[in-house]
Amino acid sequence: MTYDCSFLEALDLADDQLSFAEGRREAHAADFGAQLGGRGVTPDAVVWPERTEDVSAVLAAATDRGVPVTPYAAGTGLEGNAVPAHGGISMDLTRMDGVVDYHPDDFQIDVGPGIIGSAVDEYVADDGLFFPPLPSSGDISTIGGMIATDASGMQTVRYGEVADWVLGLEAVLADGTVVRTGSRAIKSSSGYNLTDLLVGSEGTLAVVTEATLQLAGRPQQIRGGRAIFETLDDAAEAISDAILTEVDVAKIELVDALSARMANRYLDTDLPDAPMVFLEFHANHGIEEEIDLCRAIFEDHGALRFEMSADDAEMEQLWKARRELAYAVRSYETALEPLHPGDVTVPPSSYPEIVREAKRLADEADLLAPCYGHAGDGNLHHTVLVDPDDPEQVERGEDVYRRTVERAIELGGTVTGEHGIGQGKRKFLEPEHGAGAVDAMGRIKDALDPTGTLNPGKIFPEQAGDERDSR
Repeated sequence: MTYDCSFLEALDLADDQLSFAEGRREAHAADFGAQLGGRGVTPDAVVWPERTEDVSAVLAAATDRGVPVTPYAAGTGLEGNAVPAHGGISMDLTRMDGVVDYHPDDFQIDVGPGIIGSAVDEYVADDGLFFPPLPSSGDISTIGGMIATDASGMQTVRYGEVADWVLGLEAVLADGTVVRTGSRAIKSSSGYNLTDLLVGSEGTLAVVTEATLQLAGRPQQIRGGRAIFETLDDAAEAISDAILTEVDVAKIELVDALSARMANRYLDTDLPDAPMVFLEFHANHGIEEEIDLCRAIFEDHGALRFEMSADDAEMEQLWKARRELAYAVRSYETALEPLHPGDVTVPPSSYPEIVREAKRLADEADLLAPCYGHAGDGNLHHTVLVDPDDPEQVERGEDVYRRTVERAIELGGTVTGEHGIGQGKRKFLEPEHGAGAVDAMGRIKDALDPTGTLNPGKIFPEQAGDERDSR
């Protein structure tokens, strides 16, 4: 459906804040993940707000005219979260990328939604501070996008996810109303927790225009390394045991042998062709005790080698291999493409089971499926590779993906640990949460956005006869 967005020209926007050009619109019709399934719909217009008042004016006008608005930023999402599902307006927030205020004595910073995650760390580095929950894509993704999906990364096992570090928000509702949630206080029991409601809502309830983030002091001791195992099952069991023993580890990442081969080909590295666990420990004192405890647990589970390094360059190469695995997977075989960006998360004790299940299902279907992820918090990235021109292979791949997700739910887990529901996982929302909870979510959506203006076609299962599909 095409929407008349000419009303935007009457708003108080500069010429370079609005575009109807085909190239600009098409650039906002896909994100990193949407390219897999072609889920993007070209918007009818793109706007670049530079202040909260711009966001408010666009939303109020769009709501009055029944035009959908999809918030967009760096385009690094994997589930089509920021890709328009019904045309309308793509609201690109990347120009709202400044530091609004900074309170180093309180370990806090106020930023715009368009600021890149790593830029926050750079801004506060001289004060010995950092923003701990940055995802692996933190150097290319925005704080607003991280808030939209409640992102997390390799340090989540120690520091938690983005939601744990957001103290308050400024946001604009669909009718243009500007609201502030939370405060600069470390805790509060005042009223509904609207901050946590908006974090992870994927732009379906409001558009975030400012965020107050909690920071942390940089640890004085950092040590990293890797452990090599004979079998993937041994590696997964070792991780589960270490977490349940409460080893104080900051990063603990699983990389299967197939993922290692993919990284080697993509980056010309020399990782062993074996299951591995990448590790990093943070502490202000006593770091060796935690390393020794982890080593003992891993050796109990048959670790062939447990290697720690103090060489920053060597560790950077190791973590680069982990950070760029998504690219390595895509480039491994030219005839094969990732079917879906798998992102299940289960309780730590169930992690070995979901790893076994993902690999078993892929092996039975005779398909390549690299498995890696933030193992410390139970997060598994399972990526099934298929030939998109082979319908039978695609069908087998879909079955492997679906059954892996269903098994994660059965184990008490979730269909998405950090990527969000977006468009790609909508059918799994009700199996995970139940009809009653999904209905309650829908009522909240209707209360805050009764016209379905904000990011329609996301999160909620498709409903027959609802062309706009706001829920």
